[in-house]
Amino acid sequence: MFLIRELVQHALTTGYLTVEAEEQLRHLLQKKYDLDDLDAFVNLQQAAMSGLVKQESRELRISRQISLSNSTVGRCGIGAIA
Repeated sequence: MFLIRELVQHALTTGYLTVEAEEQLRHLLQKKYDLDDLDAFVNLQQAAMSGLVKQESRELRISRQISLSNSTVGRCGIGAIA
C-alpha cells in the first residue's frame, strides 16, 4: 500500500495524476494519515490548480464532452461545410 506522499511525489515528478492514483488517494484519505501526507496532498492540489500536474480524469471528461459536442453538431447539420 502506498502512502499519500508517495503518490503525490510520483504525480509531481511526472506532472501527471492517473485515474488509478486518484482512486488510491481517495481511499487513503478515508483512513488515518499524518501531517506530512496532508501537506503533500495540499501541494498536489495546488500543483493541479496551477497546471503543473495534469489529471487524467479531467482530460477524459473534456474528451468525452468534445466527442458529445461534435456528434451533436453533426446531427444538426452544422459543421458540414468544408
